[in-house]
Amino acid sequence: MSLHQRIADCTICAANLPHGPRPVVQFSPTSRVLIIGQAPGSKVHASGIPWDDPSGDRLREWTGLDNATFYDPAKVALVPMGFCYPGKGDGGDLPPRPECAPQWHAEVLGVLPETRLTLLVGSYAQAHYLPQTRKLSLTKRVEQFEDFLPRFLPLPHPSWRSTLFMRKNPWFEADVVPALQRAIATQIQQDGTHGTQF
Repeated sequence: MSLHQRIADCTICAANLPHGPRPVVQFSPTSRVLIIGQAPGSKVHASGIPWDDPSGDRLREWTGLDNATFYDPAKVALVPMGFCYPGKGDGGDLPPRPECAPQWHAEVLGVLPETRLTLLVGSYAQAHYLPQTRKLSLTKRVEQFEDFLPRFLPLPHPSWRSTLFMRKNPWFEADVVPALQRAIATQIQQDGTHGTQF
């Protein structure tokens, strides 16, 4: 059974998912850009399409990727910290289920090219993949993005709250977004393949 199929069949935290499991993930052996976000929201749970919401629109703006490239698994992997919609909490969506990343991330990342750019979108992905920065705020991590290149690039979550973040931190659009787009363009240009999904 393929890795994609085993993920699709996963029920490890089904008892804790109020809307049931529906893993949403995209990757292939040639994905040179990896985007690790939080977890699908209700709209993505309904459509089964990752980042199929206003947050995804903003993320595509930041990255400079059009829809065709963003949704091409030969180029871009979309691997959230939790593959399924965790449901609503008091202050918005619940956190990603903690079982998911330990169960699947190492196996998925093992399929991807070693020389890839990983965008860490939001605090959950950054806490997991940049544990040495736990004393830093998300804003500080993003501001110091060059310290983590060429392997990682931390970003705020592109939710409606990021409008306030950008207003308070004009350096994000002035410095981080252009660097992000250059780094992604470099990866995409290096990828002349159209690999099949694993």
